[in-house]
Amino acid sequence: MTMEVQAKAKWVRTSPRKVRLVAHTLRDLPVSEALVACSFMPKSAARDVAKVIRSAQANAENNFNLVKDDLVVKEIRVEPGPMLKRGQPRAMGRLFSIFKRTSHITAIVEDRPGVVRRRTAALPRAPQPTARPTPTPAAAAAARAAAEPATTESDEREAPKPRRARSETKPEASKPALTGKKGEAKTSDKTADAKQTRAKAQGKEKDKKDTKEKKGK
Repeated sequence: MTMEVQAKAKWVRTSPRKVRLVAHTLRDLPVSEALVACSFMPKSAARDVAKVIRSAQANAENNFNLVKDDLVVKEIRVEPGPMLKRGQPRAMGRLFSIFKRTSHITAIVEDRPGVVRRRTAALPRAPQPTARPTPTPAAAAAARAAAEPATTESDEREAPKPRRARSETKPEASKPALTGKKGEAKTSDKTADAKQTRAKAQGKEKDKKDTKEKKGK
């Protein structure tokens, strides 16, 4: 048999209409979920309703030894309280009435064992990277041997020779002679110039001999 426990809050300075908007959304909810919903509601009346629900939960736990996880919000009654009448002076000596309403909030909770669903399994997690197994020395040696290419006798014969130092380098070979028409033209030009220079040299020698003979006579 279920047991009902209640708690009351009187003369709450909030209109009953605003409190009922919050109370209707919390019926038949577990107490823990109802308190969480009140903490995320933007309405100011949710704070007053949450206080009453916490009071009813504490009464059930301390006075009747009930388990708080099994408590469910059965009903939340909101009744109008005494109304405070105030006035606002307006134009031409008038007085507009202002009603400051109050409300009485009653929260009733009951124990329903087994109604609250508890999570039996943990939430799924993202897949984590698995640790790579450490290779044994034999496996590491086999992997290195497979990665390195096998050398043959031809590869050993064709191995590159070590480079010589700069001091040991051979002097550059002389440039090859030009061939073709251009080469022939250049060689012919050189031979013609050589002949002219020889003829000039021979003419000068003859002139010198003639002048010496004339002087001897």
